[in-house]
Amino acid sequence: KGPNVHVVPVSTTGGTKFTVKEAGRPQPLIRPTTQTRAIERAPLPRENRSELVTHRPDGRIRDSDSHEHDPNPPRD
Repeated sequence: KGPNVHVVPVSTTGGTKFTVKEAGRPQPLIRPTTQTRAIERAPLPRENRSELVTHRPDGRIRDSDSHEHDPNPPRD
């Protein structure tokens, strides 16, 4: 399993923006931007079976998107 990818808030002089970080690495993968843009730019390698974890502006987890085989997928 590869490292999870987190879309996390960062404080900037222009207010709260978001960046993308891999679990276990302190350096961000992209420059601060909007949350939507950060999610779009986050790497989602299915081969690594990683998970995209999106955080709210207060740092709490908003959403989690698994990129591995789910034995119990949601029913639509």
